[in-house]
Amino acid sequence: MSTADQHLATRCSAGLFDFSFMGLYEFFGVEALARMQSRDLSHLAPGQIAYSLLLNDDGSVFNDATVWNRDGERWWLFTGRPGDFGWIRARADARDRSGEHAILALQGPLSGRILARLAGEEVLRNLQYFRFVQANQMSVARLGYSGELGYELVVSTDEASRLRQSLRDAGRPEGLSECSFEAADSLRIESGYVLFDREIDGRANPRELGLEKLVSNRRGFEISRRLVGFEITNEPGSGEHLSAQVTSECFSPTLGRRIALGFATPDARAGDIVCLDDGRIARVAPLPFYDRDKRRPRIAPL
Repeated sequence: MSTADQHLATRCSAGLFDFSFMGLYEFFGVEALARMQSRDLSHLAPGQIAYSLLLNDDGSVFNDATVWNRDGERWWLFTGRPGDFGWIRARADARDRSGEHAILALQGPLSGRILARLAGEEVLRNLQYFRFVQANQMSVARLGYSGELGYELVVSTDEASRLRQSLRDAGRPEGLSECSFEAADSLRIESGYVLFDREIDGRANPRELGLEKLVSNRRGFEISRRLVGFEITNEPGSGEHLSAQVTSECFSPTLGRRIALGFATPDARAGDIVCLDDGRIARVAPLPFYDRDKRRPRIAPL
């Protein structure tokens, strides 16, 4: 199955992704964790998840992350890079648990129907967005990277094969597709989600990334550029247009055209014509490209 087919299967039915490469760091007590990331965790109850940012001393974003309150005393921090532990260890006492667990992401409008066959319909009906529960020897979290209804399933590595096969079997009636990271990448570009080493380049601050709302302790962030979407044309560039930088790009199977994320000047507006750093012409587009009101991740699972 091609990457485009995997992408469309996730949009229309369900896709299964392996995110076991992610970094997982465990904290006992919340104080150190609260200081090293951008969200106020005081109201995060056990079973809740917060999307957060890890900030360098100068306010630039080191990486994005999710914080899981396991039981009030034990906390998990997930990032997209297992190599982040050196940065984390320099700021807090944490245990590196990267590689101890498999992380499978089940994404798509029919993902709830498939997962209910493993975790139970009551569990799926009651699980809210950015919450997690224990069910059938796995942590079941309602969140994802696709812009669709989705779940991340965390199990010990020795249970990974069993879980994958169980999901294959449960998803066969819906045509569940096993998907590559390339499909995850095009899905997240359509949905306007940032990626480490792309949009998160070690220099951009939360305001430039459009993520200032994730910083609970308000601080001033200077802005010299801001993240926008681009619809790319094949026209040659000229010196008459403002310059812009592409950070991520794909052909959108959903929209049928070439799109990108990148940085433009702070005053760039939707519809503006810009010249990209490789000389092509693009039109500034509002983010996200897909599901502008971000309703699909919150739809009823069953």
